[in-house]
This record gives sequence, C-alpha cells and structure tokens, in this order.
Amino acid sequence: MAEIPPDIAKLSFEKALSELEKIVRKLEDGKGELEDAIKAYERGALLKRHCEAKLQEAKNKVEKIVLGPTGSVGVEPADMD
Repeated sequence: MAEIPPDIAKLSFEKALSELEKIVRKLEDGKGELEDAIKAYERGALLKRHCEAKLQEAKNKVEKIVLGPTGSVGVEPADMD
C-alpha cells in the first residue's frame, strides 16, 4: 500500500474530504484526459485512506471517554500508537 504523501498527511479531515469530493465530481463529469483521470483517481484513493485514518483516530479518542464509578464522565489518555 502506498504511503500517504506529506501534502495529504498534513490536511485536516474536512479539507481532505472536500478535495476528495471535488475529485469525485470531476471524475463523474467524465471530461478530460485519461491520464489526468488516473492521477486524480490515485490521489482520491490516498485522500480516502487519510480520511479513514482520521476517522479512526477520532473513534479511538471517543472510546477513551469512560464513565467513572460515581457516574461522572472521565477521560483516559488516548493511546495514539
């Protein structure tokens, strides 16, 4: 599996998703050169993986929220490895 390039890795979830949506619209339009469409598809696949990783990170953080013995909400440190 290809490594996420630094320019994608630095994007927030929202920015990556926005770029991915633009790529999908462009590909659905069907206009343009085949080589450009292939490059856009490849970048879209990397953006998708990045978004999935960001969502998993958020899920892991949410799962660290636990109820304490008195019913109060506590937060455990997230293991980000």
